[in-house]
Amino acid sequence: MLTIPSLSNRLSKEHLSFLQAFSKSCRHSIIAMLQNAQSGHPGGSLSSIDYLSLLYSYIISQTAEQVIISNGHISPAVYSVLAELNVISKEELIRTFRKKGSIFEGHITRHVDGVQYGTGPLGIGVSAAAGQAWAEKYHKTNKRVFSLMGDGEVQEGQVHEMMHFAAKYQLDNLILFVDYNRVQLTGSLEETMPLDIAALFQAAGWHVLHADGHDYQELWKSLETADAHTKKPTVIIGKTIMGKGVPGMEQDGLDHKSTWHGKAPKPEEAETMLEELNPTVEELSLIEQIHPIMQWKPKKNEYPRLLSETPLSTGIPVEYEAGTVTDCRSAYGKALLDLAQNNNNIVALTADLRGSVKTAAVADNLPDQHIECGIAEQHMVSCAGGLSFMEMIPFTSTFGAFLTSRAKDQARVNDINYTNVKMVATHCGLSVGEDGPTHQAIDDMGSFLGLFNTMVIEPADANQTDRIIRYIASHYGNFYVRMGRHKFPVITKENGSPYYDKQYKYRYGKTDIIRSGSDITIAATGAMVGEALKAYDMLKKSNPKLSIEIVAISSIKEFDDTIVKSVRKTKKLLTVEDHNIYSGLGTTLPAHISKKHIELLNVKSLGVTEYQLSGKSHELYDNAGISASHIAKSCTRL
Repeated sequence: MLTIPSLSNRLSKEHLSFLQAFSKSCRHSIIAMLQNAQSGHPGGSLSSIDYLSLLYSYIISQTAEQVIISNGHISPAVYSVLAELNVISKEELIRTFRKKGSIFEGHITRHVDGVQYGTGPLGIGVSAAAGQAWAEKYHKTNKRVFSLMGDGEVQEGQVHEMMHFAAKYQLDNLILFVDYNRVQLTGSLEETMPLDIAALFQAAGWHVLHADGHDYQELWKSLETADAHTKKPTVIIGKTIMGKGVPGMEQDGLDHKSTWHGKAPKPEEAETMLEELNPTVEELSLIEQIHPIMQWKPKKNEYPRLLSETPLSTGIPVEYEAGTVTDCRSAYGKALLDLAQNNNNIVALTADLRGSVKTAAVADNLPDQHIECGIAEQHMVSCAGGLSFMEMIPFTSTFGAFLTSRAKDQARVNDINYTNVKMVATHCGLSVGEDGPTHQAIDDMGSFLGLFNTMVIEPADANQTDRIIRYIASHYGNFYVRMGRHKFPVITKENGSPYYDKQYKYRYGKTDIIRSGSDITIAATGAMVGEALKAYDMLKKSNPKLSIEIVAISSIKEFDDTIVKSVRKTKKLLTVEDHNIYSGLGTTLPAHISKKHIELLNVKSLGVTEYQLSGKSHELYDNAGISASHIAKSCTRL
């Protein structure tokens, strides 16, 4: 009977025979999948299958440790291993791979049992794996995290961000395998973009190992060495052959041709290949021996309902008194510290901006719950995605211009994975002021508007910020909360008391009537609510017969009935935002009103319509036509 080998011992003849049979059967499944689908990536699947067979059979089957495959296009290899282990149905896999309605998508997906994080765009998976390795050390579990990536993938800048992060945090429980087949999509590694992969990892502070990626004994020894190494993450550079083990493919791999990177064999070609790979009765009998000794029973991945409540201590809300002039980011920092003090699974991540984004208080008071990623926004967001599947609630903070542009792909992949990442961006809109147009995020809300599992929010003042931060911590899903840089007064009721007081309860999509009226609805978001209130006071003096209703909009993506009833009453709508109107409130709210079949007498949108230069926030608001005087003037013309 098959036994599970110890890392401290060499593999026996029986162990090797099992792996040869297991890998051969996986190769057969890979070709059968692609033959049926006439689509897919055989080359890298075949070059990495020997390592994956070893890893899953002799380690993961017993420990159930985390594995993230960063080069998600080698899904045929991963799925074939899971099928041999009876985690998934081999028959269904081969029949439906890449077909309509199948969970077996072309790239690694969490819909498949045994897959922890879905990947596709290169560079993202290794960051998620680093996040999980950090979490395992934080929880003191002594568990390892394994990841696999392609050699061409090292060209991605995010990979280098991850390298430095893993070295800084001494993630010696992170073991990364690089499938060094020296071939990428369009040609050889050498002709496309030559890299000294070992030198790059070594310079970043990693423990670097080399192995023949098709020699089980060498691979096993490398895993033993990696497991024993301390203080540094380990990379195993496995020298492999694209298309290994399949006649008609292996020779092109040896010649470093990219023929089979993403090309399925024709049906008749596949038939010849399958005949060579068809496992014998004896080999099938060998493979069966792994099933009774498996300890790993992967659970189905959870997809909690968006906005469902997460068990959490939300602390005591802070109330900023009337007359207080402050910024939303400071209120965010205070709320985050309170949450972190009450919940050790809340962590704050930032990219060399802790003072600006106000996570410094967490860093100073709870250093174990503050993760400094350096100037590495892409890694930070993917790392947070990995953390969110490790019983952590990560808050990632940087400037809006960086979070929604530079790290959008990473946020998009998190969105596909149904992660639970809280993205809080400061320095948004013209509020940034003197930093100029490169830092004035005026398209950031629109950047995330099309993400199906990400909620977007903009608070109106410090009090609402406090409530919103506590809300997103305690409700499942990805959130993007934007806020500016400048200070402004808290919003008050007509009696002068804070509008967002301790009795105020936030819910996603909530809109609030700040001032009641009957002639015109001003729908404002963020700091523009304060500008609208200034305009309201101006109009009371200059045009007292004009009855204005001010409605604060917290999300440009979700609206409750309050704003609908207001517009149905006034029939006139003016939207105001510190954002461009083409992918912001000026577009989404009128579209929402239209769906409610409300005929408006007039509608106008004020927003940023061109890049601004440097200046004070109030100067830029006036120059862009979104200051209080412009709001008042627009009301008289509606």
